[in-house]
Amino acid sequence: EVQLVESGGGLVQSGGSLNLTCSASQYTYNLGCMAWFRQAPGKEREGVAGVAQRGPPIYASSVKGRFTISKDNAKFTHYLEMNDLKSEDTGVYYCVADVIDYGLAPDYAYWGQGTQVTVSS
Repeated sequence: EVQLVESGGGLVQSGGSLNLTCSASQYTYNLGCMAWFRQAPGKEREGVAGVAQRGPPIYASSVKGRFTISKDNAKFTHYLEMNDLKSEDTGVYYCVADVIDYGLAPDYAYWGQGTQVTVSS
């Protein structure tokens, strides 16, 4: 069964932090490649961070140094730690997964329903 459930979004002031969680089914988690995307109102979906079975995590230049992607294999869970948040980080954040590593391209087959992150200036 494919399952991706995001949580941890909310309202935070500029400069603050939030930690997003993506809880996956074992099947989905074992696909091996996952990423976080976001979509701001009126804008296209943007890849934020990704990690595959091999290689280091990758980050969009807009979040590098502020966001950290990590995972817990025992819990089939991925995390996105977001620090020094800016108003331009506002959007719906999605957890995605696939057996193919698409990096930060929005071609992943499986998407969660998203969690809203709002950063007030």
